[in-house]
Amino acid sequence: MISNPVKPDHGQSTLTKVSNLRTILADMESVVIAFSGGVDSTLLLKVAHEELGSRCIAASGLSETYAPEEMIEARSLAFEIGAEYILLQTMELTDSRYADNTHQRCFFCKQELYGRLTEFARERGISHVIDGSNADDLDDFRPGLRAARDLGVRSPLQEVGLTKAEIRELSALFGLRTADKPAVACLSSRFAYGDRITVEKLQQVAAAESAIQALGYRGFRLRHHGNVARLEFPEGELDRAFEERNAIVEAVKRAGYRFVTMDLEGYRSGNMNQDVPKQLISIQKTR
Repeated sequence: MISNPVKPDHGQSTLTKVSNLRTILADMESVVIAFSGGVDSTLLLKVAHEELGSRCIAASGLSETYAPEEMIEARSLAFEIGAEYILLQTMELTDSRYADNTHQRCFFCKQELYGRLTEFARERGISHVIDGSNADDLDDFRPGLRAARDLGVRSPLQEVGLTKAEIRELSALFGLRTADKPAVACLSSRFAYGDRITVEKLQQVAAAESAIQALGYRGFRLRHHGNVARLEFPEGELDRAFEERNAIVEAVKRAGYRFVTMDLEGYRSGNMNQDVPKQLISIQKTR
């Protein structure tokens, strides 16, 4: 066990945050973690498992809104850490409020997920449900934060003020292979608000993105616009993607898209939130 992953010359601020994180988790006594296999929740699971052992359980929602390979990856990471891992079926797509894809889509998604996790925790006698939200999430539009607060779900990384950059650095010091993993978001984030979400559309996006991944690309997004696929590649991959455009176009068209475009601005996290009124982001910080 690594009792303290921070190097001696690391900033005192991060050292304090890690110490506080361990204290918070130990005081919780038992937790179930909303686990996606991303950078944040993997670090949280690692530290929580060190502090709580078998009293720490990783749980993912089984849904068409996540690519199958991400579910496989989550299970693999939990196994490597040594934590118990479970899948809970979620039914957000049967909720018209979610499927209608308004600005509050993530609220209804997290309400479903956290509701299931809360029920599971109650059945297993687990004290707390926690998630991997970090301090930077407060600066983006995250309606799911409100759902977490409404249901009593805590966000220890956010509580101690750990940022994404700090989480990546700590993940590397722990030897976690997620340290440089690109950000992962549910497949519903590929649709503009107001574009109704269906299983068929999600499967189309998943198939196209899987085909691009098979070509060796990471950290990109496919944005769904009807029969048009708009591809956002990291800035450093734009030249390569253009050179290999024929293979990319073929792969995406096999998934059912008629037109394939490349966004010259490249990948931007939260791109579909750029039209969200800034006051909504400010409001979420105060709730």
